[in-house]
Amino acid sequence: MKIASINKELEYNAEKPAIKVLLETNLTKEIRLMFKKDQLMKEHKPPFPIVVEIFEGKIDFGVLGKIYNLVKGDLIALEGGIPHDLKATADSIVRLTLSKSDMVERVKQGNLDSRL
Repeated sequence: MKIASINKELEYNAEKPAIKVLLETNLTKEIRLMFKKDQLMKEHKPPFPIVVEIFEGKIDFGVLGKIYNLVKGDLIALEGGIPHDLKATADSIVRLTLSKSDMVERVKQGNLDSRL
């Protein structure tokens, strides 16, 4: 059994989204992303399927040229290899579910130079 909280140790980063691995299971890695308003993650393509949950705030989620305005409680799932980007339109907390085979470092690298 593993226990984690998306609500504890909340610290935004002024320069780029804050990334924290909450826990790992036999199948997934659960990650918290904290965005200040106007922070973004540039377009990237995960090699494996992902699920994104907007836990708090508002995110413009771009997929293949279309923008989805996601708000608290919304979920979106993408197959691997689908390019997408994220931009916070309010301070936001996002839960990202990665495949166990995916690398957290890939998420952190895609987080460089992420302020407009």
